[in-house]
Amino acid sequence: MENLPAIDFEQLAEIELQRDEEEQAELSGDTMDSPTREVNDVTLSHPYYDIARHGIIHVAGDDNSGRKVITFSCCRLPPCHEIDHVRLLEYLKHTLDQYVENDYTVVYFHYGLNSRNKPSLSWLQSAYKAFDRKYKKNLKALYVVHPTNFIKVLWKIFKPVISHKFGKKILYMNHLSDLREHLRFNRLIIPPEVLQHDEKLRLQQKGRPPPVIRAPPPRPPLPTQQFGVSLQYLKNKNKGDLIPPVMEQTISYLKAKGLRTEGIFRRSVSAHIIKDIQKLYNLGKPVNFDEYGDEHVPASILKTFLRELPEPLLTFGSYRTILEITSVESILRVNRCKQIVHRLPEHNYAVLKYLMCFLNMVSTESLSNKMTASNLACVFGVNLVWPQEGAPSINALVPVNTFTELIIEYYSKIFDARTFPGETLP
Repeated sequence: MENLPAIDFEQLAEIELQRDEEEQAELSGDTMDSPTREVNDVTLSHPYYDIARHGIIHVAGDDNSGRKVITFSCCRLPPCHEIDHVRLLEYLKHTLDQYVENDYTVVYFHYGLNSRNKPSLSWLQSAYKAFDRKYKKNLKALYVVHPTNFIKVLWKIFKPVISHKFGKKILYMNHLSDLREHLRFNRLIIPPEVLQHDEKLRLQQKGRPPPVIRAPPPRPPLPTQQFGVSLQYLKNKNKGDLIPPVMEQTISYLKAKGLRTEGIFRRSVSAHIIKDIQKLYNLGKPVNFDEYGDEHVPASILKTFLRELPEPLLTFGSYRTILEITSVESILRVNRCKQIVHRLPEHNYAVLKYLMCFLNMVSTESLSNKMTASNLACVFGVNLVWPQEGAPSINALVPVNTFTELIIEYYSKIFDARTFPGETLP
């Protein structure tokens, strides 16, 4: 890779950053203070506690195509003398390493970058070099929120060393509302400072407070609705059958044609295909997956169905208990998983059993499909349980994935042989 071009853009970048600070201070009616610190649940045992405690990086749900979303908030960067930027880069890689085998998305909140906390341009260059093809290949979008002239200057500096293919993944969002069509916005972790800045930008542009727009009352679900409704609703509309039709149909198709597909459940498909199929299901119309010629389509639909349940399959009530699994002695973890699973409501237990039976089957074909129980857990864990309020923290990922891996790998020990009325197995 070439070195950065020897142009006086570096000085220009500093000038633009100063202008950004002045504009932000004018917008807020005051000088920029140190960022407000949020309470962070990072423990002292975290290998990157010194960096993670600032809350700069978060894993925040999924985008509309089911890809994991990682956010980076500049307003959380402390002054340069208070943070080791080498460690920051290591921590960012440590976080991304958990997801780069699958498609993922990054949201960069630019607000709050200033002359006191800005990493050097040489650090930015080394960071770009550090993120080799392993990281860039499956990054599907980098959303830059609230870009300024400083970003434009940076682009000119880095353009000679950034590939055209990577450059096409960078999308600029002038307002937070621009993200809504791409992401599950309510699952994002957005610092209060960024929310306030966005509101002030909108007021400044309009010159008056925005009108209060009241959301229309939610429409009742269609009688044939499949996505976004409870398991109980689906059971009532499905003549008492416990297994939702979407799950039964996608799993049946994948059993027949997708068990040996390499990377099954890892690849995402286009959002419009997912929406079209959801619409067909919700209208009660038949779906023929053969028409799409891609086993990753039913795989994505299955993940989407689980992700859009009003309450996760493992229930809100089990969330905290599942997070404690890593504190249990290794030899006792399978029994602990069994206890948690058997406390689930009967309907949730039956559906989970049906799903885990299938995922265990997928894992037995891992020589062909490359999807071990561990790999499947990384994909499905976050789609099976999440907190009732807010998005899961980074610290929740390890226990959630550990729990999911165990119930996939030890399916026959954790789930008993009994069946319930309306329950079937794949």
